[in-house]
Amino acid sequence: MKLLVIILFLYSDSLLVDSLHRVQNDTSGAAQDSLITKIASPEIKPDKSVQELIKLADESFHQIDYELADSLYLQALAMDSTNAELHWRLARLYVCIGDGINPEYKDQRAPFYDTAIRYAKKSIELNDKSAKGYTWLAAALGVSADISSSKERIKKANEIKGALDNALALNPNEDIAYSILGSFYHAVSNIGWLERFFANTFLGSVPDGSFEQSERAYQKAISIDSTIIRHYYEFALLYMDWDKPEKALTLLKTAQHLPVKMKNDHRRKREIKEMIADLEKKISHK
Repeated sequence: MKLLVIILFLYSDSLLVDSLHRVQNDTSGAAQDSLITKIASPEIKPDKSVQELIKLADESFHQIDYELADSLYLQALAMDSTNAELHWRLARLYVCIGDGINPEYKDQRAPFYDTAIRYAKKSIELNDKSAKGYTWLAAALGVSADISSSKERIKKANEIKGALDNALALNPNEDIAYSILGSFYHAVSNIGWLERFFANTFLGSVPDGSFEQSERAYQKAISIDSTIIRHYYEFALLYMDWDKPEKALTLLKTAQHLPVKMKNDHRRKREIKEMIADLEKKISHK
């Protein structure tokens, strides 16, 4: 029975990948086949232990070979379906796969984010003392909210904030959680009073947030890990919204020289180049 459950669990993910084998990717900026294609012949490593498979999968993930990482993580999961570390890693992977798809194709991104939420929640179910499980639940919920309706975004707000609070309580040095918290405070600070009134009345309370809180969260994220492009990119968006172009420009000029660590960093780098040009022009005309 346990083997059947595992097979069905893996089969559902193979269908997800198969159904999206023609999605657009954003590596070059042009329409082309995604890196995520049908895994017809995954690289099987039957002589490896679960930990060895995880190590190999992590290496593939950091090399942005998401297809191979997926194959290796799922092989490890077939050997140990109760491994919480595997589940949050799969949540991270599917968030990154979804983020790597052209933002215009929301319907193609959504299944990856939904799968990431499922894996993150399973990780927490298996080990509710792991900050990574909560961090990647918040990440998955956040990117899912970004492509949802305003009503759905508001409904997810408290769940996102709760996951972030748990992550940071378990690990105060979780830079990804701080970066997402910065995005969260930025987003909720832009909710108008009328929208907040109706949300509080009909959907439950909406968490508070301010530009100052967002700023502090991004500063903390960068102080923990100063090599992540997302921290600077999202922080710059805050300063642009806050009408602080000089500070935004400083962040972007640092970010443009950082290494690509996620597939979505390629898109960010292209946008950063354009943002720098726009900000320099804006500042020069002050």
